[in-house]
Amino acid sequence: MPSPQQARASASAITSGRTAPEAAAAPASQLRALFDGPHLSPGQRRIAQYLIENIAEAAFLSITELADRVGVSQPSVTRFAAAVGFSGYPALREKLQSIALRTLASGPGAAEEDRANELQAAVDAEIENLENLRRDFADPDLVIDIGRKLSRSTPLTVLGLRISVSLAEYFAYAARRVHPDVRLVTLGGSVAYDALLQSREAGGTWVLAFSMPRHAHETLTAVQVARSAGLKVALITDLALGPVADEADVVFATGTGSRLVFDSYAAPGVVCAALLQAMTDADPERTQARLEEYEQIADQHQFFLRD
Repeated sequence: MPSPQQARASASAITSGRTAPEAAAAPASQLRALFDGPHLSPGQRRIAQYLIENIAEAAFLSITELADRVGVSQPSVTRFAAAVGFSGYPALREKLQSIALRTLASGPGAAEEDRANELQAAVDAEIENLENLRRDFADPDLVIDIGRKLSRSTPLTVLGLRISVSLAEYFAYAARRVHPDVRLVTLGGSVAYDALLQSREAGGTWVLAFSMPRHAHETLTAVQVARSAGLKVALITDLALGPVADEADVVFATGTGSRLVFDSYAAPGVVCAALLQAMTDADPERTQARLEEYEQIADQHQFFLRD
């Protein structure tokens, strides 16, 4: 009798291509795609991040108002517009307004949000993050491609430092069920450097890294070490723009819940599960063999309670 995990591994494979009616990408995703191509200066990244976080209001600001809000000069805003492919700020603002108006048209009413208490508001924020992620997953090809590459990397290194440790531990724990050599790195500094260099020397090709807020300097340094050693880096984070994202080969950016004292990670958790699914799909025979072997060991040693 297959375990639930075995059944899910064979029954819930991700299908390439758009199998559902195409939905408009989430506003934050549209803006990240708009700003992600060029290499932006730190000041320009501040402008981009302000627009992503405040699109409904920022799209209607004059160049002077936007510069004041971000704390940059008006010429800096003009240079930013040019850097992301527009003839000037008026052309950029027209694009921003079209995105903002769609957001306002589809967003929940403010009165409904006002009726929610703080815990309900935190849940509402996570629901919005998941809805945005659902739109991003309308085309699953990137998840499928990176899942295959992570599956082929032996060893596969999973890096998560400070607050990101919990997500890295979850991913590594599950990945070990379907991958023969997963190496978890949760300490920074020279310990991380040694692990990354050893992984590359052993034949590894990819690192899956996590960078949740507050983003740590040691995460940036570890990612840079991985890249310098010849490893490719896939990054799960909350921002597509920033120093760590700039160093990664592939970025999966999705929102975190920030309404309470400590962030919650519903959407990053789903990204983890999606990549794990893609890894199982990449080599179904190995997946089934390893899951079957694990179930036999678990039964023999009674790892789990009988539900």
